[in-house]
Amino acid sequence: VQLQASGGGLVQAGGSLLLSCSASRTDFMINAGKWYRQAPGKQRDLVASITASGDTNYADFVKGRFTISSDNTKKTVYLQMNSLEPEDTAAYYCNVVGRYYGRSQINSRWGQGTQVTVSS
Repeated sequence: VQLQASGGGLVQAGGSLLLSCSASRTDFMINAGKWYRQAPGKQRDLVASITASGDTNYADFVKGRFTISSDNTKKTVYLQMNSLEPEDTAAYYCNVVGRYYGRSQINSRWGQGTQVTVSS
């Protein structure tokens, strides 16, 4: 399975973006999803995560502004980003853990980065 990340772009401070991370196969069931971000010259940081039961966790620097969700019918993990700040500028990467229907093997896949640029 491949992951397709989309939704990045250029937005003014205070604006919103919705990132999507979609699996290429309909027979792939998402167990958990995570979004990371990496700014130039910096390490990749975990932004948000969601489990199969819907439990979510957020980095302190996005709490109250970002929301992670998943939809297994659409095979997609989302990251709703509100009240964006210039410091949120980075390439955003999704990571999904799941398995194919009827199989027990767990697979972890990364999507390609999608660039988010927030202007002041």
